[in-house]
Amino acid sequence: MELEQLVRKNIYNLKPYSSARNEFKGEASVFLDANENPLCGPYNRYPDPLQQKLKKKISQIKDISVDKIFLGNGSDEPIDIVIRVFCEPGIDNIVAIDPTYGMYKVCADINNVEYRPVLLNNNFELEAEKLLNETDENTKLVYLCSPNNPSGNLLNKDEIRKVLTSFQGIVVLDEAYIDFVPSESWLPDLDEYPNLVIFQTLSKAWGMAAIRLGMAFASPEIISFFNKVKYPYNINILTQNFVEGELDKEQQKNEWVQILLEQREILITEIYKLPFVEKVYPSDANFILVKVSDANDIYNKLVNSGVIVRNRNSISLCMGCLRVTVGTEIENQKLLQQLSRF
Repeated sequence: MELEQLVRKNIYNLKPYSSARNEFKGEASVFLDANENPLCGPYNRYPDPLQQKLKKKISQIKDISVDKIFLGNGSDEPIDIVIRVFCEPGIDNIVAIDPTYGMYKVCADINNVEYRPVLLNNNFELEAEKLLNETDENTKLVYLCSPNNPSGNLLNKDEIRKVLTSFQGIVVLDEAYIDFVPSESWLPDLDEYPNLVIFQTLSKAWGMAAIRLGMAFASPEIISFFNKVKYPYNINILTQNFVEGELDKEQQKNEWVQILLEQREILITEIYKLPFVEKVYPSDANFILVKVSDANDIYNKLVNSGVIVRNRNSISLCMGCLRVTVGTEIENQKLLQQLSRF
């Protein structure tokens, strides 16, 4: 794979903005280089634009080198930035599984890049050959999501591998829910596939959705292009400091995952007892996709009772389906109580 042939020419030749904190990275007693207000603190100084301290902690947890890590304002920033780096507007295209996370298409549309959805099969499984048949010489990116949203299932590893080895562009694998099946992550395989970009997040198992920090993992060469294109100080110091402290609580995160997995199985068992439930799809995430007799009616009744789930009835392959996040034991009981009244 030749990155020079994949990266947009203006991006490949781009001279990125150099901030004061890029030009001087060491320690000093007096900083007079960034036109900051010296009369107040502690938030008067610009943060590290490359978040090196935080990345070092992430690298230890993920067992991956710092130069293979990009941090974004939520996962939506790397979703967008990979398009801006590789896809020429009005010329290149993206191929993605369908159904999947909606921001892939939104970002493609914003960047004026053609987006080609390829249906999964009726069990929400990836068929690599079908997907690859939709690619052409202008396809720069393939978007995969495993475990997938809204279906919740892991994509078959052999099918993913076929895409990685056959496609000559960049394969983006979104692992937002991988903490619920950590043994299935592709991070250990990153060096084997130089065209692989992996997204992960702190919003799900780590319970930090409000602070907006997404992670992208790729070769150092790909990460260097992300860093060229990103805004100079894309992760504020409040987020950097907070996340650094929370990452010391990995054991707690693992305990949360175990609780949620146990609650997921209870929820599946109890939901199956309801007469209007036709199917509960297998899940490897912290949510389940449930097919019911009348999704719109049940959704509206739940809303009126103060219980909010996601109506996926209008999404490809999800007709009649509701997506239900696994809540606390009390929240799940309230959901089941309300459903039993319908």
